[in-house]
Amino acid sequence: MRLILMGPPGAGKGTQAKFVAEHYSVPAISTGDIFRANVSQGTPLGLEAQRYMDAGDYVPDEVTNSMVANRIAEDDAKGGFLLDGYPRTLAQVEELDAMVGERQERIDAVVVLTVEMDEIVQRLLQRAQTEGRADDTEDVIRRRQEIYAEQTEPLIEVYRERGLLVEVDGMGEVADVTARVLEALDSSPRG
Repeated sequence: MRLILMGPPGAGKGTQAKFVAEHYSVPAISTGDIFRANVSQGTPLGLEAQRYMDAGDYVPDEVTNSMVANRIAEDDAKGGFLLDGYPRTLAQVEELDAMVGERQERIDAVVVLTVEMDEIVQRLLQRAQTEGRADDTEDVIRRRQEIYAEQTEPLIEVYRERGLLVEVDGMGEVADVTARVLEALDSSPRG
């Protein structure tokens, strides 16, 4: 199973990725984890990414794409994977299409967690308090939601048109959301 997990920051993607990936026995691949692994290992891509991150800039698509391509080529991802945080732009969708197409594979489904904006803000403010994230202010959180709406929401339409989109209510207890995600995936037609 090759899955993409999408949703706005704070929707619970990271939490759900663990459970869904475990259910399907595939690795959960987060771009944040890939960045951190490459940086900590001092890979050429990691060193390049670090330069941008240190400057507070987004890591360019070509660096991100290369890291994702390397990661999904690893042995544990041969039978499938769950991508969390990638793709984020239309250009990355095209790049991912090329990556899986080269291996004569395809994306099986794209799960979008839907959560009300006020709930997301409250979740992230709570997380900021418990994890000591002083930069997660309400203004910053709302700005991240705007960036998501501008840059990532258009991808939802692309995947809807391809018949791959599975929308799931991300509100409620973690176990309930996981059950809804798995039920939706198990009952969605994939061709």
